[in-house]
Amino acid sequence: KYLSDAGHEPTVYEARDVLGGKVSAWRDDDGDVVETGLHIFFGAYPNMHCLFRELGIEDRLQWAPHRMTFAMQELPGEFTTFDFPPGVPAPFNMAAAILTNTKMLTLEEKIKMVPGLLPMLLEGQSFIDAQDELSVAQFMQKFGMPERINEEIFIAMGKALDFIDPDRLSMTVILTAMNRFINEADGSQTAFLDGNPPERLCEPIKQSVESKGGQVV
Repeated sequence: KYLSDAGHEPTVYEARDVLGGKVSAWRDDDGDVVETGLHIFFGAYPNMHCLFRELGIEDRLQWAPHRMTFAMQELPGEFTTFDFPPGVPAPFNMAAAILTNTKMLTLEEKIKMVPGLLPMLLEGQSFIDAQDELSVAQFMQKFGMPERINEEIFIAMGKALDFIDPDRLSMTVILTAMNRFINEADGSQTAFLDGNPPERLCEPIKQSVESKGGQVV
């Protein structure tokens, strides 16, 4: 799209007869949509939201209440949430969400997270980049974080961000996401498309490209 906006006439090649690549979807014999996976849009995706605005399809995003939901390993089938209070600026809204949740981590465990996360807030990206040589597990050991934080939070984040276990994932990946979530009031809020991605997102992009002389084949 942005090549087209700049006056070029790009040709986009789709490997299959459906749009979207990793966000493609199909209709089965009953007419139901089968997607390649769950696709969500965080508030911390400014470039994506800009694209939605430019395409005039912002109303296709359905925003969920601002909370982060975790499955509780010690209580199979049960979930707990970190609820972000509305109207509270970052990073205080996340602090409130963490402190008011009493089911997942104890107060002591929350306090033991601070030494590792406070430099991220104070030093920013320079601290985050400097952790690239450490795995999540090594970072936790370095800053004395309890293993339960890994079991309850970092395993879930690692799988969601990169499909990798914490002992193999760079802590920079986790900290980069956390930094955006902590410093943007709506950074961790999630939205879902009001339909399948090929029709509700990819098709408008295709139409935009073709309207300016480009091709999608």
